[in-house]
Amino acid sequence: MSPKKIKVIVLSAAAVLLLIVGAVTTVLESPPTVSDEDTAAIAEPTIPRSHHIEGVKATLQETLKAGCETHACVSLLRYLGYDIDEFQFADNYLDCHYVYDDEATGQKYGPDMNSGFAGTAYAGWGIYAPAMAKCMNNYLKAVKTDRTATVIENTTLDELCDRYIDRDIPVMIWATTDMQEPVEWDAWIVNYVDENAKYKEGDTFTWMLHEHCLVLCGYDESDYYFSDSVVGGISHFGRALSEQRYEQLGMQAIVVQ
Repeated sequence: MSPKKIKVIVLSAAAVLLLIVGAVTTVLESPPTVSDEDTAAIAEPTIPRSHHIEGVKATLQETLKAGCETHACVSLLRYLGYDIDEFQFADNYLDCHYVYDDEATGQKYGPDMNSGFAGTAYAGWGIYAPAMAKCMNNYLKAVKTDRTATVIENTTLDELCDRYIDRDIPVMIWATTDMQEPVEWDAWIVNYVDENAKYKEGDTFTWMLHEHCLVLCGYDESDYYFSDSVVGGISHFGRALSEQRYEQLGMQAIVVQ
């Protein structure tokens, strides 16, 4: 083979070698492409959200037949360290107004439950958050504390968990006994209102059968957990059903801070 041909072969081989080295260098320098699917696959697994407040103890609702709000209130107050029982609260701080039939007119009269308790905790209908917060604040003022009972409205249970339960602050909420369907059961002409009223005197107030007050104290992926005077302990119900009953009772709640 002539020297000229040998030179051409050597040059060609060198050119091929340079191309191979360049290609390898490019592959090594280019970062690997990761698709969204790959990223999702290697992401850390999601930890289910849950939190339970320990020590929100319920007392069984026996003597105070209409006293679920009082039992819930005392459960919350005792968790915060106050020395009070349901009878002391019902007898000294609950703002009660009788529901009665007027024989002359044949009409039934009673309070706006946003203003006061309809009946008594021993035998009655109930009380809503604005009036209950007023009663609780009368107690908190009497024991000379800086804490205040505050009404929360139009806030979902899930939002209450984010805002309060995760910070170990239990929340009184209005829903129904065993999360049964509420039913319009009784009605009366309003004859008592205060600054918290949502009705005017002369309006008709409708009472919902199964209305119940509990203390929201925990949650997990599937359920909400409540300190519940009906069972004298902790009850838990599905998240969707609990939200529905809570909404049907006006999305009303109380926190003490």
